[in-house]
Amino acid sequence: MHDDAPSTYRGSYPRTTLALQDWLARSPREQALESGLPIVDAHHHLYGGATDANFYRKEDLQRDVGGGHRIIGTVYVEGYGAGWRQTGPEALRPVGEVERIINIAGTPMESPEGSCQVAAGIVAHADLTQGDAVEEVLHAHLAAAKGRLRGIRHHTAHADGLVGRFIKVPPKPHLMADPSFRKGFARLGPSGLGYDAWIYHHQLGELIDLADAFPDTAIVLDHVGGVIGVGEPTSRRAAVRARWAQDLRDLAARDNVRVKLGGMGMPVFGFGFEDRERPAGSAELAQAWQPLIDVCIDAFGTRRCMFESNFPVDQQSCGYIELWNAFKLASRALSPDERSDLFYRTACRIYRLPALQQIGDRATAA
Repeated sequence: MHDDAPSTYRGSYPRTTLALQDWLARSPREQALESGLPIVDAHHHLYGGATDANFYRKEDLQRDVGGGHRIIGTVYVEGYGAGWRQTGPEALRPVGEVERIINIAGTPMESPEGSCQVAAGIVAHADLTQGDAVEEVLHAHLAAAKGRLRGIRHHTAHADGLVGRFIKVPPKPHLMADPSFRKGFARLGPSGLGYDAWIYHHQLGELIDLADAFPDTAIVLDHVGGVIGVGEPTSRRAAVRARWAQDLRDLAARDNVRVKLGGMGMPVFGFGFEDRERPAGSAELAQAWQPLIDVCIDAFGTRRCMFESNFPVDQQSCGYIELWNAFKLASRALSPDERSDLFYRTACRIYRLPALQQIGDRATAA
Protein backbone atom coordinates (compact mmCIF):
# COMPACT_ATOMS: atom_id res chain seq x y z
CA MET A 1 0.00 0.00 0.00
CA HIS A 2 1.18 3.53 -0.71
CA ASP A 3 3.18 5.18 2.06
CA ASP A 4 1.42 8.46 1.26
CA ALA A 5 -2.07 7.01 1.76
CA PRO A 6 -4.20 9.35 3.89
CA SER A 7 -4.49 8.73 7.62
CA THR A 8 -8.17 9.72 7.65
CA TYR A 9 -11.05 7.51 6.62
CA ARG A 10 -14.52 8.74 5.74
CA GLY A 11 -16.25 5.48 4.97
CA SER A 12 -17.07 3.81 1.66
CA TYR A 13 -18.69 6.92 0.18
CA PRO A 14 -16.59 10.03 0.79
CA ARG A 15 -18.17 11.57 -2.31
CA THR A 16 -21.84 11.63 -3.26
CA THR A 17 -22.66 10.21 -6.68
CA LEU A 18 -23.12 13.63 -8.30
CA ALA A 19 -19.86 14.92 -6.81
CA LEU A 20 -18.20 11.72 -7.95
CA GLN A 21 -19.42 12.21 -11.51
CA ASP A 22 -17.90 15.69 -11.54
CA TRP A 23 -14.62 14.35 -10.17
CA LEU A 24 -14.43 11.54 -12.71
CA ALA A 25 -14.99 14.09 -15.49
CA ARG A 26 -11.75 15.87 -14.57
CA SER A 27 -9.71 13.29 -16.48
CA PRO A 28 -10.32 12.17 -20.06
CA ARG A 29 -11.79 8.68 -20.26
CA GLU A 30 -9.36 6.05 -21.43
CA GLN A 31 -9.99 3.86 -24.44
CA ALA A 32 -10.78 0.26 -23.53
CA LEU A 33 -7.78 -2.01 -23.96
CA GLU A 34 -8.25 -5.35 -25.74
CA SER A 35 -11.87 -4.49 -26.42
CA GLY A 36 -12.65 -7.96 -27.77
CA LEU A 37 -11.74 -9.77 -24.53
CA PRO A 38 -14.99 -11.21 -23.09
CA ILE A 39 -15.78 -10.28 -19.48
CA VAL A 40 -18.33 -11.42 -16.93
CA ASP A 41 -18.46 -8.79 -14.22
CA ALA A 42 -18.68 -11.07 -11.19
CA HIS A 43 -19.94 -8.50 -8.69
CA HIS A 44 -21.95 -5.29 -8.95
CA HIS A 45 -24.95 -3.57 -7.38
CA LEU A 46 -27.92 -1.47 -8.53
CA TYR A 47 -29.68 0.83 -6.09
CA GLY A 48 -31.09 4.26 -5.43
CA GLY A 49 -32.40 7.07 -7.58
CA ALA A 50 -31.22 10.48 -8.77
CA THR A 51 -32.54 12.18 -5.61
CA ASP A 52 -30.43 9.95 -3.34
CA ALA A 53 -26.94 10.94 -2.21
CA ASN A 54 -25.59 7.71 -3.65
CA PHE A 55 -27.13 5.72 -6.47
CA TYR A 56 -26.32 3.38 -9.34
CA ARG A 57 -29.24 2.78 -11.68
CA LYS A 58 -29.79 0.65 -14.75
CA GLU A 59 -28.90 3.59 -16.99
CA ASP A 60 -25.64 4.12 -15.09
CA LEU A 61 -24.68 0.50 -15.60
CA GLN A 62 -25.73 0.76 -19.25
CA ARG A 63 -23.32 3.68 -19.72
CA ASP A 64 -20.48 1.75 -18.12
CA VAL A 65 -21.17 -1.51 -19.94
CA GLY A 66 -21.23 0.40 -23.22
CA GLY A 67 -17.92 2.13 -22.54
CA GLY A 68 -15.78 -0.09 -24.75
CA HIS A 69 -15.15 -3.34 -22.86
CA ARG A 70 -16.94 -6.49 -23.99
CA ILE A 71 -19.07 -7.21 -20.92
CA ILE A 72 -21.07 -10.29 -21.89
CA GLY A 73 -22.82 -10.72 -18.55
CA THR A 74 -22.88 -9.79 -14.89
CA VAL A 75 -23.52 -11.24 -11.46
CA TYR A 76 -25.76 -9.06 -9.30
CA VAL A 77 -24.98 -9.05 -5.58
CA GLU A 78 -27.34 -7.78 -2.91
CA GLY A 79 -26.66 -4.41 -1.38
CA TYR A 80 -28.12 -1.50 0.57
CA GLY A 81 -31.59 -3.01 0.92
CA ALA A 82 -32.44 -2.03 -2.66
CA GLY A 83 -36.03 -2.95 -3.43
CA TRP A 84 -36.74 -4.69 -0.15
CA ARG A 85 -40.43 -5.04 0.60
CA GLN A 86 -41.74 -2.43 3.00
CA THR A 87 -44.47 -4.62 4.47
CA GLY A 88 -45.05 -8.25 5.31
CA PRO A 89 -42.91 -10.67 7.35
CA GLU A 90 -39.51 -9.08 8.02
CA ALA A 91 -37.58 -12.21 7.08
CA LEU A 92 -39.15 -12.19 3.60
CA ARG A 93 -38.61 -8.51 2.84
CA PRO A 94 -35.24 -9.08 1.04
CA VAL A 95 -37.15 -11.06 -1.61
CA GLY A 96 -38.27 -7.71 -2.98
CA GLU A 97 -34.69 -7.03 -4.10
CA VAL A 98 -34.68 -10.15 -6.27
CA GLU A 99 -38.09 -9.24 -7.70
CA ARG A 100 -36.76 -5.77 -8.51
CA ILE A 101 -33.59 -6.95 -10.25
CA ILE A 102 -35.49 -9.53 -12.32
CA ASN A 103 -37.78 -6.74 -13.48
CA ILE A 104 -34.83 -4.50 -14.34
CA ALA A 105 -32.75 -7.19 -16.05
CA GLY A 106 -35.41 -9.05 -17.99
CA THR A 107 -33.80 -8.34 -21.36
CA PRO A 108 -30.10 -8.04 -22.26
CA MET A 109 -28.40 -4.66 -22.52
CA GLU A 110 -27.24 -3.84 -26.01
CA SER A 111 -24.12 -1.83 -26.79
CA PRO A 112 -21.64 -1.48 -29.67
CA GLU A 113 -19.65 -4.29 -28.03
CA GLY A 114 -22.59 -6.69 -28.10
CA SER A 115 -25.23 -8.04 -25.72
CA CYS A 116 -24.78 -8.14 -21.95
CA GLN A 117 -27.00 -10.32 -19.79
CA VAL A 118 -27.27 -8.27 -16.61
CA ALA A 119 -27.83 -10.32 -13.45
CA ALA A 120 -27.36 -13.61 -15.26
CA GLY A 121 -26.58 -14.84 -11.75
CA ILE A 122 -27.99 -13.33 -8.55
CA VAL A 123 -26.65 -13.40 -4.99
CA ALA A 124 -29.44 -12.38 -2.61
CA HIS A 125 -29.60 -11.54 1.09
CA ALA A 126 -31.05 -13.81 3.73
CA ASP A 127 -30.69 -13.70 7.50
CA LEU A 128 -29.00 -17.01 8.16
CA THR A 129 -29.39 -16.61 11.93
CA GLN A 130 -33.00 -17.72 11.42
CA GLY A 131 -31.65 -21.26 11.37
CA ASP A 132 -33.92 -23.83 9.73
CA ALA A 133 -36.59 -21.17 9.26
CA VAL A 134 -34.45 -19.53 6.56
CA GLU A 135 -35.53 -22.29 4.20
CA GLU A 136 -38.80 -20.42 3.58
CA VAL A 137 -36.82 -17.34 2.54
CA LEU A 138 -34.57 -19.37 0.25
CA HIS A 139 -37.59 -20.92 -1.48
CA ALA A 140 -39.13 -17.47 -1.95
CA HIS A 141 -35.87 -16.15 -3.43
CA LEU A 142 -35.65 -19.12 -5.78
CA ALA A 143 -39.19 -18.55 -7.01
CA ALA A 144 -38.65 -14.81 -7.50
CA ALA A 145 -35.31 -15.25 -9.30
CA LYS A 146 -36.77 -17.34 -12.14
CA GLY A 147 -33.75 -19.61 -12.40
CA ARG A 148 -31.06 -17.01 -11.76
CA LEU A 149 -30.44 -17.35 -8.01
CA ARG A 150 -26.96 -18.71 -7.34
CA GLY A 151 -26.11 -17.74 -3.78
CA ILE A 152 -26.73 -15.87 -0.55
CA ARG A 153 -24.75 -13.15 1.17
CA HIS A 154 -25.26 -12.34 4.84
CA HIS A 155 -22.91 -9.55 5.92
CA THR A 156 -20.37 -10.69 8.48
CA ALA A 157 -17.72 -7.96 8.02
CA HIS A 158 -16.87 -6.82 11.55
CA ALA A 159 -14.23 -4.31 12.60
CA ASP A 160 -13.48 -2.25 15.67
CA GLY A 161 -12.03 1.25 15.83
CA LEU A 162 -12.19 3.70 12.94
CA VAL A 163 -13.51 1.28 10.30
CA GLY A 164 -16.12 -0.13 12.64
CA ARG A 165 -17.57 3.34 13.29
CA PHE A 166 -18.61 3.56 9.63
CA ILE A 167 -20.47 0.22 9.52
CA LYS A 168 -24.12 1.28 9.72
CA VAL A 169 -25.49 -2.08 10.85
CA PRO A 170 -22.51 -3.87 12.40
CA PRO A 171 -22.79 -7.64 12.69
CA LYS A 172 -21.89 -9.15 15.99
CA PRO A 173 -18.32 -10.46 16.33
CA HIS A 174 -17.61 -14.06 15.29
CA LEU A 175 -21.00 -14.37 13.63
CA MET A 176 -19.80 -17.18 11.33
CA ALA A 177 -19.29 -19.40 14.40
CA ASP A 178 -22.72 -18.66 15.83
CA PRO A 179 -24.82 -21.87 16.06
CA SER A 180 -27.93 -20.20 14.64
CA PHE A 181 -25.95 -18.78 11.70
CA ARG A 182 -24.46 -22.19 10.96
CA LYS A 183 -27.86 -23.83 11.20
CA GLY A 184 -29.10 -21.45 8.51
CA PHE A 185 -25.91 -21.86 6.49
CA ALA A 186 -26.53 -25.62 6.45
CA ARG A 187 -29.67 -25.01 4.37
CA LEU A 188 -27.72 -23.44 1.47
CA GLY A 189 -26.16 -26.59 0.01
CA PRO A 190 -29.38 -28.64 -0.07
CA SER A 191 -31.05 -25.67 -1.82
CA GLY A 192 -28.35 -25.64 -4.51
CA LEU A 193 -26.93 -22.33 -3.34
CA GLY A 194 -23.46 -21.05 -2.55
CA TYR A 195 -22.34 -18.33 -0.16
CA ASP A 196 -20.63 -15.01 -0.84
CA ALA A 197 -18.50 -13.89 2.13
CA TRP A 198 -17.85 -10.20 2.81
CA ILE A 199 -15.31 -10.03 5.64
CA TYR A 200 -12.15 -8.18 6.64
CA HIS A 201 -8.67 -9.70 6.59
CA HIS A 202 -8.60 -10.45 10.32
CA GLN A 203 -11.66 -12.71 9.89
CA LEU A 204 -10.10 -15.13 7.38
CA GLY A 205 -9.48 -17.68 10.12
CA GLU A 206 -13.19 -17.68 10.92
CA LEU A 207 -14.02 -18.27 7.25
CA ILE A 208 -11.56 -21.18 7.21
CA ASP A 209 -13.45 -22.76 10.09
CA LEU A 210 -16.75 -22.25 8.25
CA ALA A 211 -15.37 -23.77 5.04
CA ASP A 212 -14.11 -26.79 7.00
CA ALA A 213 -17.51 -27.24 8.63
CA PHE A 214 -19.31 -27.18 5.26
CA PRO A 215 -16.89 -28.64 2.70
CA ASP A 216 -19.67 -29.33 0.19
CA THR A 217 -20.97 -25.74 0.09
CA ALA A 218 -19.37 -23.39 -2.44
CA ILE A 219 -17.97 -20.24 -0.80
CA VAL A 220 -16.82 -17.13 -2.65
CA LEU A 221 -14.56 -14.70 -0.80
CA ASP A 222 -15.44 -11.16 -1.89
CA HIS A 223 -12.97 -8.32 -2.44
CA VAL A 224 -9.71 -10.29 -1.93
CA GLY A 225 -10.58 -10.67 1.73
CA GLY A 226 -10.97 -7.01 2.70
CA VAL A 227 -7.41 -5.94 3.55
CA ILE A 228 -7.84 -2.94 5.86
CA GLY A 229 -5.31 -0.22 5.10
CA VAL A 230 -6.68 2.71 7.11
CA GLY A 231 -6.98 3.66 10.75
CA GLU A 232 -5.21 1.57 13.31
CA PRO A 233 -3.52 -0.89 10.91
CA THR A 234 -1.89 1.95 8.91
CA SER A 235 1.30 1.95 11.02
CA ARG A 236 1.72 -1.79 10.59
CA ARG A 237 0.81 -2.34 6.96
CA ALA A 238 3.55 -4.87 6.34
CA ALA A 239 2.34 -7.04 9.22
CA VAL A 240 -1.29 -6.75 8.07
CA ARG A 241 -0.33 -7.73 4.52
CA ALA A 242 1.76 -10.70 5.73
CA ARG A 243 -1.00 -12.00 7.96
CA TRP A 244 -3.56 -11.62 5.17
CA ALA A 245 -1.32 -13.48 2.68
CA GLN A 246 -0.70 -16.39 5.04
CA ASP A 247 -4.35 -16.72 6.01
CA LEU A 248 -5.34 -16.50 2.34
CA ARG A 249 -2.99 -19.36 1.49
CA ASP A 250 -4.50 -21.40 4.32
CA LEU A 251 -7.99 -20.63 3.03
CA ALA A 252 -6.99 -21.68 -0.49
CA ALA A 253 -6.29 -25.18 0.87
CA ARG A 254 -10.08 -25.53 1.15
CA ASP A 255 -11.28 -26.75 -2.24
CA ASN A 256 -14.77 -25.29 -1.83
CA VAL A 257 -13.53 -21.68 -1.73
CA ARG A 258 -13.08 -19.19 -4.61
CA VAL A 259 -11.98 -15.54 -4.48
CA LYS A 260 -13.05 -12.35 -6.23
CA LEU A 261 -10.27 -10.02 -7.36
CA GLY A 262 -11.66 -6.54 -6.85
CA GLY A 263 -13.03 -4.21 -4.23
CA MET A 264 -9.61 -2.58 -4.00
CA GLY A 265 -11.10 0.72 -5.08
CA MET A 266 -12.87 0.95 -1.74
CA PRO A 267 -11.30 3.59 0.53
CA VAL A 268 -10.90 1.03 3.34
CA PHE A 269 -7.98 -0.53 1.43
CA GLY A 270 -6.00 2.64 2.09
CA PHE A 271 -4.65 3.39 -1.38
CA GLY A 272 -5.97 6.94 -1.11
CA PHE A 273 -7.09 7.33 -4.72
CA GLU A 274 -10.38 8.86 -3.56
CA ASP A 275 -8.51 11.87 -2.15
CA ARG A 276 -6.67 12.75 -5.35
CA GLU A 277 -7.47 15.92 -7.25
CA ARG A 278 -7.99 13.76 -10.33
CA PRO A 279 -8.90 10.07 -10.68
CA ALA A 280 -6.06 7.60 -11.14
CA GLY A 281 -5.41 6.06 -14.53
CA SER A 282 -5.31 2.35 -15.20
CA ALA A 283 -1.51 2.06 -15.11
CA GLU A 284 -1.34 3.47 -11.59
CA LEU A 285 -4.27 1.35 -10.46
CA ALA A 286 -2.63 -1.79 -11.84
CA GLN A 287 0.64 -1.00 -10.12
CA ALA A 288 -1.12 -0.54 -6.77
CA TRP A 289 -3.43 -3.54 -7.01
CA GLN A 290 -1.15 -6.09 -8.66
CA PRO A 291 0.59 -7.24 -5.46
CA LEU A 292 -2.79 -8.22 -3.99
CA ILE A 293 -3.92 -9.82 -7.23
CA ASP A 294 -0.70 -11.81 -7.51
CA VAL A 295 -0.99 -13.20 -3.98
CA CYS A 296 -4.54 -14.39 -4.68
CA ILE A 297 -3.60 -16.04 -7.98
CA ASP A 298 -0.53 -17.65 -6.44
CA ALA A 299 -2.69 -19.10 -3.64
CA PHE A 300 -5.82 -20.11 -5.54
CA GLY A 301 -4.76 -20.41 -9.18
CA THR A 302 -6.66 -18.73 -11.97
CA ARG A 303 -9.36 -21.41 -12.09
CA ARG A 304 -10.49 -20.26 -8.65
CA CYS A 305 -10.12 -16.49 -9.13
CA MET A 306 -12.43 -14.04 -10.91
CA PHE A 307 -12.35 -10.29 -11.55
CA GLU A 308 -15.17 -8.10 -10.23
CA SER A 309 -15.95 -4.40 -10.64
CA ASN A 310 -17.70 -3.95 -7.28
CA PHE A 311 -19.39 -0.98 -8.91
CA PRO A 312 -20.43 1.54 -7.95
CA VAL A 313 -18.49 1.26 -4.68
CA ASP A 314 -15.08 1.07 -6.38
CA GLN A 315 -16.07 4.11 -8.43
CA GLN A 316 -14.79 6.17 -5.50
CA SER A 317 -11.32 5.46 -6.94
CA CYS A 318 -11.79 5.22 -10.71
CA GLY A 319 -14.08 4.84 -13.69
CA TYR A 320 -15.40 1.55 -15.05
CA ILE A 321 -13.24 1.66 -18.19
CA GLU A 322 -10.10 2.36 -16.18
CA LEU A 323 -10.86 -0.41 -13.68
CA TRP A 324 -11.08 -3.10 -16.36
CA ASN A 325 -8.06 -1.64 -18.14
CA ALA A 326 -6.14 -2.00 -14.87
CA PHE A 327 -7.15 -5.67 -14.57
CA LYS A 328 -6.05 -6.25 -18.16
CA LEU A 329 -2.69 -4.62 -17.49
CA ALA A 330 -2.21 -6.56 -14.25
CA SER A 331 -2.86 -9.89 -15.99
CA ARG A 332 -0.83 -9.44 -19.18
CA ALA A 333 1.92 -11.83 -18.09
CA LEU A 334 -0.55 -14.72 -17.89
CA SER A 335 -1.48 -17.15 -20.65
CA PRO A 336 -4.67 -16.67 -22.70
CA ASP A 337 -6.35 -19.57 -20.87
CA GLU A 338 -5.43 -18.13 -17.48
CA ARG A 339 -6.79 -14.74 -18.42
CA SER A 340 -10.01 -16.31 -19.69
CA ASP A 341 -10.40 -17.89 -16.26
CA LEU A 342 -10.05 -14.54 -14.54
CA PHE A 343 -12.24 -12.52 -16.87
CA TYR A 344 -15.17 -14.91 -17.36
CA ARG A 345 -14.67 -18.67 -17.01
CA THR A 346 -14.32 -18.89 -13.22
CA ALA A 347 -17.39 -16.70 -12.74
CA CYS A 348 -19.31 -18.84 -15.21
CA ARG A 349 -18.28 -22.05 -13.43
CA ILE A 350 -18.97 -20.94 -9.87
CA TYR A 351 -22.23 -19.16 -10.69
CA ARG A 352 -23.33 -21.85 -13.18
CA LEU A 353 -23.61 -19.72 -16.32
CA PRO A 354 -22.83 -22.19 -19.13
CA ALA A 355 -24.47 -20.11 -21.86
CA LEU A 356 -22.24 -17.15 -21.05
CA GLN A 357 -19.18 -19.39 -20.98
CA GLN A 358 -20.02 -20.60 -24.46
CA ILE A 359 -20.34 -17.00 -25.66
CA GLY A 360 -17.01 -16.14 -24.08
CA ASP A 361 -15.26 -19.20 -25.50
CA ARG A 362 -16.55 -18.47 -28.98
CA ALA A 363 -15.37 -14.87 -28.73
CA THR A 364 -11.96 -15.99 -27.46
CA ALA A 365 -11.57 -18.52 -30.27
CA ALA A 366 -12.48 -15.89 -32.82
